[in-house]
Amino acid sequence: MKHILLYILVALTMVGCSSKENYILFNKTKISNPDANKTITRLHNVRYEYRIQPHDRISITMYNHPELGTSSVQSQKQDTRGVLVDSRGFIRLPLVKKVHIAGLTQTSAQEKIERAYKKYLEDAEVYLEVLNKRAYILGEINKPGEITLFNEKLTLLQVLAKAGGMTDYANRKAIVVLKNRNNKVITQTVDLTGVNSLKVANLMIYPNDIIYVAPNNMKPFNAKVNQYSPIFGLASSILNPLVNIKYLSNN
Repeated sequence: MKHILLYILVALTMVGCSSKENYILFNKTKISNPDANKTITRLHNVRYEYRIQPHDRISITMYNHPELGTSSVQSQKQDTRGVLVDSRGFIRLPLVKKVHIAGLTQTSAQEKIERAYKKYLEDAEVYLEVLNKRAYILGEINKPGEITLFNEKLTLLQVLAKAGGMTDYANRKAIVVLKNRNNKVITQTVDLTGVNSLKVANLMIYPNDIIYVAPNNMKPFNAKVNQYSPIFGLASSILNPLVNIKYLSNN
């Protein structure tokens, strides 16, 4: 009976095994081979500038009038609270009261606030920054959650690196990127092992994008094994005395 249990466990292990290629990124490009030739991958840079949305938090620096901003050049502390854009897209500021900035780029919002202040100040000079630029990553990743985008964008590979890399159960051929553009959700499934994986790895991730790393076939299988392992342990503990008794009686 012990042999039967051993055979079952070996069979389960063999079924659960994955090939080495399943764990190596860019494996079809051959760049990880020691004798691989140097290659140049052309990337297409797309100009992108974030547009302010309701419920964003905005940091405002007034260079010549720091008392009117949420941050100042002289302060060594990073502005983490800023001012909230309300549900209708307005912010409230000293002197000018309400200014509608939702839908504007940071540059356009700066210019609009400067024009509002010039009714009261001769030297209004504004710097504006959105504080909550983040992407989100979940699934088979070591540190799922929010990824802060200080530079407004990161490549997919950089986001994966900041999230601690993928788990052993990650399906490196099925990484889903969801982008919200003009009230439409655009999805793209990425293969980080294929011949185009070098370009795909440099796919730009922007604020509010979501990355989902799907599990491979081993995940549900190993989950089942973990469910049944207590049963195997119980069977072994029951059978072990019986096997010992049989062995002693035969001797």
